[in-house]
Parts: sequence; structure tokens; C-alpha cells
Amino acid sequence: MIRIPPRLAAVAAVVVLAPAVASCGINSIPTKEEAAKARWADVQSQYQRRADLVPNLVATVQGAAVQERTTLTQVIEARSRATAVQVTPETLNDPQAFQRFQAAQGELSQALSRLLMVTENYPQLQSNQNFLALQSQLEGTENRIAVARRDYNEAVRDYNTSLRTFPTVIWAKTIHGGSQPMQSFSATEAAQSAPGVNFDALNPAAPAPSAAPGSAPPAAPAR
Repeated sequence: MIRIPPRLAAVAAVVVLAPAVASCGINSIPTKEEAAKARWADVQSQYQRRADLVPNLVATVQGAAVQERTTLTQVIEARSRATAVQVTPETLNDPQAFQRFQAAQGELSQALSRLLMVTENYPQLQSNQNFLALQSQLEGTENRIAVARRDYNEAVRDYNTSLRTFPTVIWAKTIHGGSQPMQSFSATEAAQSAPGVNFDALNPAAPAPSAAPGSAPPAAPAR
């Protein structure tokens, strides 16, 4: 009988078992975790891009709308809070830290929205090429933020699902026992509230009074 050296037998076992272990998803959890972290880096990059636009935007508006100091101050303070709250890839599973980050970024979004609304009252800004360029860059960045958040949420959903479904749940409770679910972005309260629409403002004519029950309908106006 041919005797196989123990070292050679160990190597052969690894070669044979490696495809089987890989097919069981042992590497799925760390792979999906790294993918979610990469998408998170994209989110942070877009939020940083927006924060970098704010000082120039405020300076441009301040030159033409000095009386809007309150709105400008709110934007500056919201930017300061948004840049102060940091969530690292290592703390993406901390609900409190993530909620603080999302709330701070939401405050900045609202402050910028108010600022852009008041600038509509200043024709000189609407003809200022520097302001128009900054406004366009800000709008484009907001779109990129929305896309980055969507991609991140999808990566987190995929990763979190792997921690709870077979066969990867086996590895989540053994080899990758330290893996924790990541937090995802949720809709803000403002986004969940239906916007109010005043149709009377669109049709200022007062509606005709309704007829009392049982009475004849109103006569048509004479021509």
C-alpha cells in the first residue's frame, strides 16, 4: 500500500475542500461587508462635496442679501454640526451614531433649501453667474447624494440579509461571529409627510354656495 506523507495529504484535503467551503458562502459575509463600507465611503464623499460648496455659496448670497443674516447663520451652523458628526466604517452598526449623522445632514439640507428659497427674491442673484454655477453644483451634488445613499442602502440590505439567511447564517454565528448588522438611511419625517396643497390659491374665485336640500337648483345666469 502506498503511504502518502501527512503534509501532502493535508494539502490535498485543502485543495479538495476549498471549492466546497467557498460554495457554502464562507467568504460572502466579509465580501458584502466590504462592499457596504465602500458604498459608505461614496456617501461621505458626496456629503463632503456639499459641505465644501457651502462657504462660497454663503459668501455669494451674503453680498447681495445682507438682510438674510438669520438664514445664512442657520446654514453656517448646520454645516458646522453636519461636519462635526462622524460615522466611521467601524461604527456603522451603532444606531445612535448613525441617527445623529443623518439628523445633522438633514438639518443642513433643510437650511440650504430655505436659503435657496429666499434667494428667489433677489433678481441680482438670479443674474449672478457665480451664484448660478454654485446653485447648479449644489443641485447636482444633492442628486449624487441621493444615488450614493440608495446604493449604500442596497449594499447594507444585502449584507444584513446574509447574516440571517442560510447557509451564511452558519458562518455569521461561528467564524464571523463578530459581524453585526449595519445601519441604513431612512426617510426623514419631512419626506414622510404629504405636502400641503392649497387649491384655493390656484383658483381664487369663491365657489358658489350649495343649494339647500330639497330646493331647486340655482338658475343659470341670463345672457
